[in-house]
Amino acid sequence: MNFNISKPNQELEKPLQHKIDLKTKPLGSLGVLEQLAVKIGCIQNTLSPELKQPTIIVFAADHGIALDGVSPYPQEVTWQMVANFIGGGAAINVFSEQNGIDIKIVDAGVNYDFEKNSGVIDAKVDYGTKSYLRGSAMTNEQFKIAMKRGADLCEKIHCEGSNIIGFGEMGIANTSSGAILLNLLADIDLKECVGRGTGWDDKGLKKKYEILKKAVDNYKGDHTTENILTYFGGFEIVMIVGAMLKAAELKMLIMVDGFIISAALLAASKLNANILDYCIFTHKSNENGHKYLLKHLEAEPILDLGMRLGEGTGAAVAYPIIESAVNFLNQMASFEDAGVTNSDQIIN
Repeated sequence: MNFNISKPNQELEKPLQHKIDLKTKPLGSLGVLEQLAVKIGCIQNTLSPELKQPTIIVFAADHGIALDGVSPYPQEVTWQMVANFIGGGAAINVFSEQNGIDIKIVDAGVNYDFEKNSGVIDAKVDYGTKSYLRGSAMTNEQFKIAMKRGADLCEKIHCEGSNIIGFGEMGIANTSSGAILLNLLADIDLKECVGRGTGWDDKGLKKKYEILKKAVDNYKGDHTTENILTYFGGFEIVMIVGAMLKAAELKMLIMVDGFIISAALLAASKLNANILDYCIFTHKSNENGHKYLLKHLEAEPILDLGMRLGEGTGAAVAYPIIESAVNFLNQMASFEDAGVTNSDQIIN
């Protein structure tokens, strides 16, 4: 799939900053909020941006590598957590409801059949990937299907009125895929990329690293992004890549969550670097590889709360800050409106 992602209108940076500087406050005193306001205005090509129908899509899928012992949790936890999302009992449900965010739960490839009226969006490619310890996680055709389904879901949400979107994920062992993507696409030592995931102790972390090192050593394919995603990715990760690229093409704001979502973005940025101009990095995950990923992408996250849950929770928690950036730009009085003397008037 080809995505036509144009760069935001950088010519609006100065007018937006001028509008901000006339607000009733010292210059630069709203810090990161000012940077966010300028970025959002440039993306939306307006001095008065709006956030419409914020949405987080949580993609879920199973990974064959989970059966090789890279996670302390069994594979069935994936479908059980999806059921928890639908039941409203997960952290992403709580934070999304609190902050007025719509959430969509997508079965990208869970090893389970959900009831048709469960509320889960059925985009299943297969019942989980194969283990990349012994071969490719998915076929080339499955990769293309997952990319298109992710893009189509994002386009549907945009057509329904949303202009700001975040992504979450659920898939036991997906931090393993994330670690390998970071290793191969950013050339960072695998040992730095592998983290504790769902809670490994030191012994388990060593075991996880050794399994993933063997998988990488066994890989004989080329190092194109598409082939690396096909061999080591998950259906949820590939769908997120497709959805992110489509979001940028549609000039939507993209709220980037933690390690897995950033790994998907890394892959997406290798396919089209312009996507990064549409991204707001919501938080720094405590998963070990995320700090290296953020550094590679030259990204400054809004929050650093020690979170490492996934699900899109970092994006949901950060959304009110993004909202604050838009609201002060649109609603805060200027010195002239408020009849307040500013420093320029005193100097002149």
